Amino acid sequence: MNHLSFLQAIVIGLVQGITELFPISSLGHSVLVPAWLGGSWQTLVTQESSPESPYLAFIVGLHVATALALLILFRRDWVAIVKGFFTSIQNRSVETVHERLAWLIIIATIPVGIAGLVLEHLLRTVFAKPLAASIFLMINGVILLAGERLRRRAPGVSDAELDAADTDDDIVDNVRPKDAAWIGALQISALFAGISRSGVTMVGGLLRGLSHEEAVRFSFLLATPVIFAAGVYKIPDLIGPLGNGIRGQVLVGSATAFVAAFFSAKFLVRWFKTRTLTPFAIYCLVVGAASVIRFS
Repeated sequence: MNHLSFLQAIVIGLVQGITELFPISSLGHSVLVPAWLGGSWQTLVTQESSPESPYLAFIVGLHVATALALLILFRRDWVAIVKGFFTSIQNRSVETVHERLAWLIIIATIPVGIAGLVLEHLLRTVFAKPLAASIFLMINGVILLAGERLRRRAPGVSDAELDAADTDDDIVDNVRPKDAAWIGALQISALFAGISRSGVTMVGGLLRGLSHEEAVRFSFLLATPVIFAAGVYKIPDLIGPLGNGIRGQVLVGSATAFVAAFFSAKFLVRWFKTRTLTPFAIYCLVVGAASVIRFS
């Protein structure tokens, strides 16, 4: 692959680092941004939808950098969660908050892990096209708006109560194992370019009674192992023939994605202390509609 320049690697790395965590779909933007720019950028989209795509391997390879950013940002949480997992194994019981949180994350990861292995390549190559991504981006906006509307209509729960002080206790109290499996299954929809993993998991958390801050925290914790595994899964492709000529670009793009993801996550954690998904929903609807018109 000789068409991916270092400038393109930096731009796509920046887009990946931001949109992977913002509820606006990183895969959708990795298709739409080059398509809108046209020229040599358009070639990248053509490569992404091919059966053996160096660009797709590059995109998914950036996931490792994004996951590392989340691991560093939530390092204290992950230390406690990992300790909780091994403690629960040792004691053969699940009692503490972090023991329960560890198993919720595992349960939520199983559905998307299985689906990813079976469907990831097929769905990405079939639907990673500008028009399809535009339509799914609009659907993503509808999902975000619907999640906000249903949350507001939840009986017996006021906005003040939903957005009160947030702790891991609140997450494990509201999210049962079967809820975690359901929220984890929602991540499968992110295999379609245009549907946001963080967006659908946040909506799932909101519908289980979490506040926005709790929902984004749980969403990031759920996303970390999935994003990391997806990136590691593609490393052999980058080491092999698909990586010829782009390994330097992968490193530069990954560094850009790491920085962008780190600051994006910090921004979103602050944003959802007092704000909602609605602006992101409007963005998806507007950009999706404009893209449908452009690529029809």
